[in-house]
Amino acid sequence: MLVWARPLRAQTFTVGNMPWVALFDGTNCWFSIRGDNTVIKMRPSDGAVLGTFTVGAGPTGLAFDGANIWVANRDGNTISKLRAADGVVLGTFTAGTQPHELVYDGANIWVTNGRSNNVTKLRASDGTILGTFAVGQFPYGITFDGTNIWVANYLSNSLTELRASDGTLLGTFAVGRHPLEVTFDGQHIWTANHGSSNISELLASDGAVLQTFNMEVKEYGITFDGTDLWLANDGCNCVIHMQTDGTVLQTYGVGTAPTSLAFDGNSMWVTNSKSKSVTKLPAD
Repeated sequence: MLVWARPLRAQTFTVGNMPWVALFDGTNCWFSIRGDNTVIKMRPSDGAVLGTFTVGAGPTGLAFDGANIWVANRDGNTISKLRAADGVVLGTFTAGTQPHELVYDGANIWVTNGRSNNVTKLRASDGTILGTFAVGQFPYGITFDGTNIWVANYLSNSLTELRASDGTLLGTFAVGRHPLEVTFDGQHIWTANHGSSNISELLASDGAVLQTFNMEVKEYGITFDGTDLWLANDGCNCVIHMQTDGTVLQTYGVGTAPTSLAFDGNSMWVTNSKSKSVTKLPAD
């Protein structure tokens, strides 16, 4: 049973049309604004907008490489690289068709190409394509476990594991229906299965599915805050805070159609894609 609560000290900030993905770079929050072809840089302490920067068409996924922000422009089939300090566009690169999500492995950027059924590895220093690797149908979410890359295949109902050093396929693992986002908790891989309203926990060492938790609502985004899991659910316009044993701590009402989450060390940020807003939730 979901436990509902009104979040104390929650704040909501108006942003652009269709905020999609949230990212924290260690200092500031970034949001891709899919409907405006921009990304917004926001100060987490007070929600002040520090900059709005034009990128390609339909920006979705974001990644930070320690100095720069990378943006997957879904509708433009491009990847933008922006300097985090001031938002200056340093480069625009092509990968596959309909790039969705990105992850940084410490040296390279990996991007899921939804319509190409593959992922592309780009060298972060200059955007050079180092390889393109086949995965399942309509890859969407992606995460890095410190050694390997994990990809959520939305139409294959599976996760693909690739060795980050060379892209070798290490395994394909069945999960729930229509997995979207995926996250790593230091030992396990978690995926939000949007079509089956549950989440799967896999052992990162061998891909074994350890548990599946039914959540009653449609999960979209999932992230780990260092202790607990947080789920963005567009089926109930809510965010679920839960322990890794499946115990639900709280369920918070947010804006309409939340899609993505980012933890800034103190608070959890969620994008409300149909409310033109982002919500800051206390993570205590």
